[in-house]
This record gives sequence, C-alpha cells and structure tokens, in this order.
Amino acid sequence: MPIHQPQQRSSGSSERPGVPQAEAALVEHYPRLVRLAYLVLPPALGRHRRVLAAHAAVQRALPGAGRAPEAPAPARVAAQTRGASPAPAPDDGVTSAYAWMRLRVLHTALAHERRPRWWPGRLPAPAALRPSLPAVWGLRLFPRAGGAAELALDQELSTVSAAVRAAFALRLLEELDEPEAQSLLARADARDPASAVRAARRLGTGDRAGAGALLRSGEFDPCVLQTRPSDLLRRRHRMRVVAGVAALCVVAGGVVALAEEGSAVRLPDAGSTLAPALDPAALLRTAAEEWADTSRVDFTAWPARGDRTDDRALLGRALSAWGRTPRGTSVSTTPGALAVPPAQPPRLLYAGEVDGAAVVLFHDGGVRVVRYAEPLSGTGAPALDFARTDDADVTTGAAVVVSRGGGRARFLLAPWIAQSTTRDLLRPDTPARALKVGADGVTDPVPRPSPEGGCDSWPVMQLRSSERIVEKHAFLVTDLGDLAPVHLTFTPKPGGGAPARQPREATGGPALLSWARTACSLRALGGTGVRAVNNWDFAEQRLPEGGAPAQWVCTRADTWQGPGRVLVQFLGPDPSTTAPATVVGDQRDTALCSRFGQHVLGGTHWKAPSGRWYVLAAGSRAVDRIQATGAVRASASGTTLAVRAPRDASVELKARLREGGSLTAVR
Repeated sequence: MPIHQPQQRSSGSSERPGVPQAEAALVEHYPRLVRLAYLVLPPALGRHRRVLAAHAAVQRALPGAGRAPEAPAPARVAAQTRGASPAPAPDDGVTSAYAWMRLRVLHTALAHERRPRWWPGRLPAPAALRPSLPAVWGLRLFPRAGGAAELALDQELSTVSAAVRAAFALRLLEELDEPEAQSLLARADARDPASAVRAARRLGTGDRAGAGALLRSGEFDPCVLQTRPSDLLRRRHRMRVVAGVAALCVVAGGVVALAEEGSAVRLPDAGSTLAPALDPAALLRTAAEEWADTSRVDFTAWPARGDRTDDRALLGRALSAWGRTPRGTSVSTTPGALAVPPAQPPRLLYAGEVDGAAVVLFHDGGVRVVRYAEPLSGTGAPALDFARTDDADVTTGAAVVVSRGGGRARFLLAPWIAQSTTRDLLRPDTPARALKVGADGVTDPVPRPSPEGGCDSWPVMQLRSSERIVEKHAFLVTDLGDLAPVHLTFTPKPGGGAPARQPREATGGPALLSWARTACSLRALGGTGVRAVNNWDFAEQRLPEGGAPAQWVCTRADTWQGPGRVLVQFLGPDPSTTAPATVVGDQRDTALCSRFGQHVLGGTHWKAPSGRWYVLAAGSRAVDRIQATGAVRASASGTTLAVRAPRDASVELKARLREGGSLTAVR
C-alpha cells in the first residue's frame, strides 16, 4: 500500500530532532520510508533479504539506535551537487523530523553497495552483512507480484546503481525536483549525485506519471507481503547444530543483556509522545468557504460541521480513543489503513449526534479518515473506523458515512456538493429522486445495496458539484461497506478508427444501461477498500445463428492501496435491460483495463437458441487475431471468435496484437 503524502519541500535536515518528533515521523510515514529503502537496496539481495533490510534500515533510523550520518562538508556538497540550488529550509515539527529520518534511511540503504577499496569484490558490501532486526525464521517474505509493467520496471531498476534508483524514487515518490534530489543524495554520501539524477531521467520509458504509479504498486510495497516456507529439508539438517549451541547462546545473551542494560535508549511512552496530537485545542479547522478558493479539492478543504464541534469533552474522548484504544472498543480498518495514532494534530470534519450516537470525523492530513462513535445512552462500547483516503478528489472525497444500520446509511457530504439525489441502477429509466440534506451536511437515510441474498435493486447517490468549482458535473457513488463510497464511471467502445476513450461519469443513457446489467457484480467488491469502479465496453460481438449483438465489459475496481481487480463480463442478448451479466473472468492485483493495461481478452461458453454450444471470445481494439487451442482448434481475424464446442470443452484462448505481443484470456 502505496502512500502518497503531500510534497516535502525539504530535501533533508541536518538538525537532529528529538526522540518524540522522530518517533512520530516514523510511525506516521513508516510505509513510505520502507518503500524508499526497498527501492534503493540492491536487487541482488533477493526479495526476502531486501524486505528485511528495508525494515531494518527504517527501524535503525531512530535517534540513539545507530550513528547518525554526518552531513558532508559544505565544500563537498557543493562539489557533488555541481551548482544545485540549496534546498529550502524544512518546516517545523514532523516535516523536519521526517526529512531527517529520510536522510538516515537513504544513507543506510545506499551503504549496501559501498565497498571499501580493500574489500573483496565478490563479497557483499559490509552493510549487507550486518546482523539486524527484524529477523524471520522458517519463512520467506516477498511483496505481491505485479503485472508485466511492474516486472519490466523492476528489471530496469536492477541494471542501474543504488544512487540512480534513489534519484528515481526521490523524484517520483518524494516529488523532489532535480536540485533537491541531487542535494539529498550528496548529503547521503551517494557517488556522483549529478550523474545519478541525469541517469534517472532515462528510467520509466518516458512515462513519468505511469512509472510513479508503478512504484506505488504492490510490487514495490515491502509492508504488504506474501509468505512461503524456506527450504524445509535444509532447515531440518540445521536443527541439530542449532540445538548444540542453544545453551551457549542463552548464556551469552544474558551477559550481553546485562552489559547493555545501562546504556539502552529508553523511548518515552506513547502517551507523552503523542500528547500534542491528541489535544482537542490543537485540532485543525478549515474555514467554511475555503473549498471554493483552493486548487486542492479534497478532505483538507472540508470545514468542521455539526452541533458538537466545540464539545471539548467529546473531542477529547475521541482523540484519546484514537491514541490509546481502550479495551472493548470496536475497531475496523479498510485494507491498507493503519490503526495507529496521529503523528500531528488531525483536522476536524464533523462532530454531532446521528441516530442515537455522538459521531466525530477526523482527517489526518493525507492518508486516512477516522470515525469515532459512542452511544448516547446505554452501556454500548465506542467504535473506531479507519479508512484510506489518500489522493482523494472532487468525486472520491465527496462523502463519508456517518451512520449505518438497518439497511440504510447517512452520509456527510462535501461542502462543494450542490445537489444530491438517489437512483436505482437496476431501473435505468426511472428518474433520480431528491435526497434531503441537513444544514450540517448530513443526508437523510439512503438505502444500501443488500450484501447478500437477492439483487433486486442497487441504490446509488447521484451528486452534482457546485458550479463554483466544476460546471455541470454530476457523478455516481455507491456504498460498498467502507467509510468512503465508491465512485462509478463508464468507458464506451471507441468508434471506427477513433483513439481509445477515457472513463466518463456514469450518468448518461449508455452508462446507466451498462451498469443496469453489471451492478450486482459489485457485491463481490464489498469491504475491500475500493475507491472507484469503471465499466469498459471493450467489444461487441455478433453471435452465431442469427447475429444478435452481445457486449463484453471489463469492470475494473481500483483500491485506495493501488492494486486493482478486474471482472470480465459477458452481456448476452436479453429482452430485459437489467438481465444480469455473466462474470467470465476475475483477476486480482492487475493493471488490466486501466491506462497501464489497455488490452484485454475474454472468453466463455455460450448456448445458442438452437441448443448448440459455442466457445466465444472477444478482445479489445488492438487485437487482430484470436486463436483457440485444446479440445477445439480454431482461429479468427479481428477482435472476436465463435466456434462450435462441447459444453464443457477445455479451451485455451490467446490473442495477437496489431503492434506485436500477445494476450491470454482473463479467467
């Protein structure tokens, strides 16, 4: 789970922060720092050792846990940066602490490729041999596998030096400009920072935005891991040796513990470290009309609303529960959202009473929205809900659930929502109905899609943005069980010879008809941290025995973490405009059907009205030939194929692209 934070304009800070500030920066930005270390570390370590080394580099960065890297002398910095302009002075508080921690992490990661002149060339650099924690016994760890684009980028990064990888990561992940990246590399003792920055320009095949998105994917996230056992046979043989030295290790460990007890660094407890962030008086509050005068239209532009925004006791209980979760508190998190205390004062979005509970909503500045709720009467326990909201915008930051129960939910709408209605996706011809919104921005109860059982309706909200920011902009969102509703979009097929089209709002006739037949498939995505779902009509096929038209749709769900999931759906001819589509393919953690995976192939068995069975296949616009092998062998030019085949015939489908390359069908 890739985390994109507001740009840090400081390339590094030479002033050592206090332990509380450094600890707060580490807790808040831990995944971000570990990802940076992982990208810089040598791929030759292997993914398992690289993951552990990345975590170790970040954990050793705390003051007192190791020697701080010395800032190079001014003359040396000037020589290494070759005219780079000095980085602006860092901000106070966590920002400067983060910059200092980032410098330490970068210095440690770069050290894994630095060898003294006398060091044997075949051995890893000394830093790679240093024992460190965390350590794992009996398991191999590695990040989730990405697609072809992620693999190609990883292979490209493995061919360059650590300094070039560091420059690439600083430019795309940390969003530093070239002089800032060059200056920071010089401070971290990188070799020839200027050359490293120049070499980093050539990485990523020229698509900087695309490469940045790939770096934030699961392929490069050492905090979201998969596990496999190590070599079990070799481990069994080693156990006898381990048992023989275990007693000696226990004695030696006791001596070391006694020797180090007097010099160990003792960090203050969480309460004293987090006290400033948990003070109700320090809460950030946005001015009521700021959303109309800022280019950053997201949760940072939400004003504090509700009739209890000045209730210090309620706000104090909410912050205290967030910082020191009491026993009995119900805690829920969407995938990728960390249930950790705030590192700095959060922003207050709402405090009021809704459906028998006092509800408080916070935004922590860039990554999460946190909901606290306590019952107004009775002995019920409070609840804390954490949700990812990084990179939210006009649509994905348009609403947050404040209350949910009895098959209905109330939402707090963004201040830029000028009109709100509800509609049923399974009734595309029925006009939207007005949705009442209170003065505090909270809606009347909205029906929720049924999480189980029949699918006879699919409620959505149709919202319209104020013309003060976007003219005539209406969009759909639906509740899939997380705090933030999911934005629904639609991409029509390209016309003859036309370029590929981009996703658009799903409010027009063709979009509503497409969603009417595919809405029930959204149930499979509930509670998985989805931020947006797009329906792409990627192909139309004339069916055998009459030529009736059928549609092929790729439904792509993008999560707040980054990885996506696709459902390939077949919409056969049917007199009902809401007849459910057939899901014929389901693939997770993929770039398919996005701007980074613009080609797709689907296939299914289909029964004609005559009773005969066929294998059907269809590909996106760049497909020029489809081939079937296995129980049936056939091929067809163009983007579709239909061939007679037994009902249960095992068939492999592949497609050839006009510009080279091939595809296999999504299963």
